[in-house]
Amino acid sequence: MIEVKNGTSELDEQQIKDYAIIAKAYGVEKLLTISNQFVSFPTQSPINVTIPKKVSLYHLSWSYILTIAHMLLIDNDDNIADEDQIEIMKEVVNYLEFPKSGVLGFKQMKHGWKDVANKISTGASLKNNDKSVDETISSWLEEERDMALILSRELGLLVQSGQRKYKKDLSKRIKDEKKQLIKNKFLESTLQIDGAASNVIVCPNFNKKNIEMSVTLEAPQDRKIRPQITWLRNQLKFCKKKNLELFTKIEKELMVDINIKFTSKPIRISLKEMEDVHEKLETKEIKSFSIIRVKYLGSKFEKQSKFVDIIEEMLLLFYQTVVQYLKKWEKPVPKITTKDTEAETI
Repeated sequence: MIEVKNGTSELDEQQIKDYAIIAKAYGVEKLLTISNQFVSFPTQSPINVTIPKKVSLYHLSWSYILTIAHMLLIDNDDNIADEDQIEIMKEVVNYLEFPKSGVLGFKQMKHGWKDVANKISTGASLKNNDKSVDETISSWLEEERDMALILSRELGLLVQSGQRKYKKDLSKRIKDEKKQLIKNKFLESTLQIDGAASNVIVCPNFNKKNIEMSVTLEAPQDRKIRPQITWLRNQLKFCKKKNLELFTKIEKELMVDINIKFTSKPIRISLKEMEDVHEKLETKEIKSFSIIRVKYLGSKFEKQSKFVDIIEEMLLLFYQTVVQYLKKWEKPVPKITTKDTEAETI
């Protein structure tokens, strides 16, 4: 059973409840909703509705469907083989992308985003039952999914958003995000890209009015501090070489967090400080490096549509300039030591 909305029309809670009752009565096991509302996983619903146990509720956004259509047209393992069906799919994409089709991406944060940003700026307290807090979390989860779909269309593979532990429990995700926002004044999302050296973590900080995007690489464990830092510097030099113009554009916004073993707070440095930072670390052990792009938005942070434009452009540029060129450290393959080698060692 399928219920479809387009444009700005949203799913109606009572309508879906009624459909679920009908579905159970007729032995229909699946109820699918489609609208311009976003969720992290198809097993989640953008509305809070209780349905009978024998009926499974799924949701797809139009942007998700459009993304899948784009991916089917890209030359990969999942593309369409039949030439006629390729042309048909192209027409489907043209239709869905037509302004009057009713297919909308996520364009702006809800009004509650602005309210929460203003309250935090003025030192006012946030409460768990504030409507503005609910709207802020809802907006962020939709923007998280939209970022994943935008990146998916650029890469030709499906980028996952959110943590899998929340796959079937959106209410738990919302509850945890509320706690994070009220206590720490920031939100956090994870984008998982198959084949990338690291997940991309996206974090809007309400206190600082900035956005942080980061990737984390395990430091080579077969080297001392200075060679470890050199290993990372060489990776960043390669990023710069591959895209000099773009790298130069964001270079001043790039920072490195050096994550030290047995400590919770990393040491944050600029790229310029990397050359001499080994002298400050002394005998400490490096666990990993986080490469971070920090962009200060100021008053633009609370602008509902401007924030969306900035964060989506920021993500694509960060991925294109840095993320796609990074490589994980791999533990060297164990080697058999010959007797001659052992004798030489002795």
